[in-house]
Amino acid sequence: MPCSEPLGLAMRRREFITLVSGAVACPVAARAQQPKPFTIGILALAPEPFLSEFRTRLRELGYIEGQNVAFEFRSADGNVARLHDLADDLVRRQVNVIVAPLTPAATAARQATTEIPIVMVGVGDPVGTGLISSLPRPGGNVTGMGGGGEEIFAKTIELIRDVLPVTKRVAALVNAPDPFSRVFTEQVEDAGRALGVAIQTIRVRDSIDFDAAFAAMNKEHADAVVVQLSLPRKPIIELATKFRLPLVGPSPLIAREGGLMSLSAKFGDIYRRSADYVDRILKGAKPAELPVELPVRFELVVNLKTAKALSIRVPQAVLGRADEVIE
Repeated sequence: MPCSEPLGLAMRRREFITLVSGAVACPVAARAQQPKPFTIGILALAPEPFLSEFRTRLRELGYIEGQNVAFEFRSADGNVARLHDLADDLVRRQVNVIVAPLTPAATAARQATTEIPIVMVGVGDPVGTGLISSLPRPGGNVTGMGGGGEEIFAKTIELIRDVLPVTKRVAALVNAPDPFSRVFTEQVEDAGRALGVAIQTIRVRDSIDFDAAFAAMNKEHADAVVVQLSLPRKPIIELATKFRLPLVGPSPLIAREGGLMSLSAKFGDIYRRSADYVDRILKGAKPAELPVELPVRFELVVNLKTAKALSIRVPQAVLGRADEVIE
């Protein structure tokens, strides 16, 4: 007659096997239940300081790269035409949200998708360019931060007159492929008419046009040049220096990198607020119902080193208004 296992011992053995099996299965189940990281697509015309400030704010909000968030970064390296293919690529990768600094990138993203949420960053006149229906109720899949209103351009021309009282003509260098170029041109020309300053509008499509553009400014005896934000800074600053033209633009980097002055929104605020928009969208908010914000703080940067090289004496009244003076 075969020997049978005592009942108590058999029960304890089954309990042990169940316990061990559960211990092995639990980590697997826990790993399986962890949520998939969010993927944020960044569509940029060119690499800028935006990404650093944006990521810092996201970390403050609890998003850690490699844990609960991943980034897909795409840069067109200054070529507006490339943005459309890059936007299509982000859509194919099914990112959770697309972040698009400046009007050309936001427009390309909007043309690529009507479903994936888009957070625009520092976009000029988003209503006038057709990106949204209105600031309080943007509608569709686009929301985010505007870049400032027409007062920036009026004050820029006024600022040039304050520093160069004899100014009669200002050249406006316009990025033709940028959807915001029409609004930019209108606002600069309106400001010129209001102040009695002739505006020489020069449209460029590529950096190969820059030499001819500055030669035209020189021929027409422009007293200064104001540049659209979406144009690449380095070659423009180099040519302004070569032709001894005071350069003013809507980014502090223009003044910091060798231009005469800049008047702009505080981009650090815009970059950080755009991360707040992403946070709200990833938590379930609908872009159509998130009001678009405009910047409330602005900054003036004056480069005295450049002024000295151009034999320009910047009035103390202007320096007193400056947020940053580079010496």
